[in-house]
Amino acid sequence: MLASHADRERAVDVLRAGYGEGRLEKAEFDRRVERAYAARTVAELALLVADLPTGPVPHTAPVMAVPRTFMPVPRPQTNGKAVGAAVCGLLCLPTMGLTGLPAVILGHAARAEIQRTGEGGDGLALTGLVLGWLSTAGWALILTLLLAVGFATG
Repeated sequence: MLASHADRERAVDVLRAGYGEGRLEKAEFDRRVERAYAARTVAELALLVADLPTGPVPHTAPVMAVPRTFMPVPRPQTNGKAVGAAVCGLLCLPTMGLTGLPAVILGHAARAEIQRTGEGGDGLALTGLVLGWLSTAGWALILTLLLAVGFATG
């Protein structure tokens, strides 16, 4: 059977492995590689690697599962309410605090869901809570001052 380019490359790979393991001298390796690239049949390639541990036909190794130790750790999904809380909290300044209350509500709901389900995004929920409470406290302070000034003036 005529040898394909892939057959020749597999044979050269076997020769490289044999040379790397010290099974072939440099001159012998060079001579065999030259003959492998000039080979016309699979039988010629088989003769070139017959004395090495593997031949030109690839071994079909059993598929082994990767141990869990080497698998990447799956990242938990980020909670959507936590993202909403952070966005509402960040929008408190441009909206003059109108999104503060939704940020607080979404932040508390998100932290409860995160504790229950193990999702990610606790930092986002906390950011929304802090900014939302600061906005709400700011509005409460402004309204208290306005009422105090109103009662003081009459």
